[in-house]
Amino acid sequence: MSGDMAIQIGREALTMVMLVSAPMLGLGLIVGIMVSIFQATTQIQEQTLSFIPKILAVFVAILIFGPWILNLLVDYTRQIFLSLPQMIR
Repeated sequence: MSGDMAIQIGREALTMVMLVSAPMLGLGLIVGIMVSIFQATTQIQEQTLSFIPKILAVFVAILIFGPWILNLLVDYTRQIFLSLPQMIR
């Protein structure tokens, strides 16, 4: 395996991690901002109030985007296994 191929595999892996984690992180961020605005306007300063909505938002994102994420991961794994003979050379 050449250095260029290793860098390409690493770059593709990092891209896959970003694609897979983006829906959960994005929805968690949006819900966190909404809860923060709600806390600021009502002056409720309870620290644990933001955890439950964020956890629920992440679970909803997993339910909604789960099939797409699974498809991405299966395609990436299939691509890695198909490129194994080229890596051994």
